[in-house]
Amino acid sequence: MDHGIATTVPLPFDQAVTAVREALADQGFGVLTEIDLAATLKVKLDVELAPQVILGASNPPLAHRALQAEASIGLLLPCNVVVRAAGADRTAVEALDPQIMVGVTGNADLRPVADAAAERLRAALATLPQA
Repeated sequence: MDHGIATTVPLPFDQAVTAVREALADQGFGVLTEIDLAATLKVKLDVELAPQVILGASNPPLAHRALQAEASIGLLLPCNVVVRAAGADRTAVEALDPQIMVGVTGNADLRPVADAAAERLRAALATLPQA
């Protein structure tokens, strides 16, 4: 995956969501938003989708540094982390690679912030149970 950081965990979906929230918190991220894609698409389009949520994770000190480097970086915040069922007892966890911010903006001053955010996201995902 060129645009993300991913792992699969040997946990049912609900347990994985809880574990991801805890792992993010341990790395200084709070979850600002949670979008239940499966429920939303069921209501809006009457389609069935495996359980899947998008967690909008934010690390305030890193967000502040990013805003200092690029005033309009809020367009690319927060860090989206997708948690989706990949079977009865397997769940995929994917986070957008913060280096995408650097590529989209062309602002090299964002690189150290993106590096720090990516390091924390990788560390969070690394603490999850491995399949």
